[in-house]
Amino acid sequence: MPVLSPELQQRLSTPLKIGSVEVTSRVLQSPLSGVTDLVFRRLVRRYAPESMLYTEMVHASGLKYARELPKIMEVDPRERPISVQLFDCRPQFLAEAAVMAVAEGADTIDINMGCPVNKITKNGGGSSLLRDPDTAAAIVREVSQAVSVPVTVKTRIGWSDDEINILDFARRLEDAGARMLTLHGRTRAQGYNGQANWEWIAKVKEILSIPVIANGDIFSVEAAVRCLQLTGADGVMCSRATLGYPFLVGEIDYFLKTGRERPAPTSIERLQCAKEHLIALGEYKGKRGVYQARKHMTWYCKGFPHSGPLRDRLARIDSVEEGCALLDGAIAQLQERGRTGAIAS
Repeated sequence: MPVLSPELQQRLSTPLKIGSVEVTSRVLQSPLSGVTDLVFRRLVRRYAPESMLYTEMVHASGLKYARELPKIMEVDPRERPISVQLFDCRPQFLAEAAVMAVAEGADTIDINMGCPVNKITKNGGGSSLLRDPDTAAAIVREVSQAVSVPVTVKTRIGWSDDEINILDFARRLEDAGARMLTLHGRTRAQGYNGQANWEWIAKVKEILSIPVIANGDIFSVEAAVRCLQLTGADGVMCSRATLGYPFLVGEIDYFLKTGRERPAPTSIERLQCAKEHLIALGEYKGKRGVYQARKHMTWYCKGFPHSGPLRDRLARIDSVEEGCALLDGAIAQLQERGRTGAIAS
């Protein structure tokens, strides 16, 4: 079991201050495209009642010409604290989008300056802004002037190993008005390959006065504690490790607050959560929700012995009823086997 040093306990015992907003958790749920919709966030919130949650990233230019706000911007007042993440390269469009997001209930506005996907970077958004610090600073400045809530940024350490410019970039964002920086310890060129370089997060923490949140390779309670001790960061943000596992943010938060590990969900509890997720997506988005649920269902089933055939069938479901029948069958098998975690092939 990981051990919290007295120094770390002391540092994490006070609320996380993001400008005028105080959050009583140092563990955040990352915005994930195609994942962190209202349904997913409600599951995370159940186990992490005080953590900051984030919407999927929203294209500011798309809002400029939309007749109505997209579903990904829908915010439930009961899920606060909540941040709406925006992306674009045009300061004015982002400022206008931020105003809409605040009207929807956003407690903070987060600007994505880290997404490595080509369709985002080729249009000047996401991590391409690391190569255009003037525009990045202008975005933060204009959005900060447009809204009364804190503006934050999520970014990476640089474009490539030959272009790691995060120290200067981070200073410019703080000077422009950013109230928190979440730093993924990889370059854009890495994508999600290799290991996150937490040492750069530590270097950034040393030079900024605003909170710095560590992101990248936070796959467990132990990893979160190691990262916080190494970097001196003000908190951690969980990303890919929450795919099919909405329990992680709460598990880390519980440990940081109590020094004790929360029991991991059983195999049956994970499949029951998958079923609840599937039903809720069907109710919220109809047929489109069923198709989106396919990937979630396969994520929930990872790590189970002999679960390959189940994952394959869940990846092709055409209805909520079909998916529930498959999950009910797997749950029944686990119950018969005494919760061993094995699913018959």
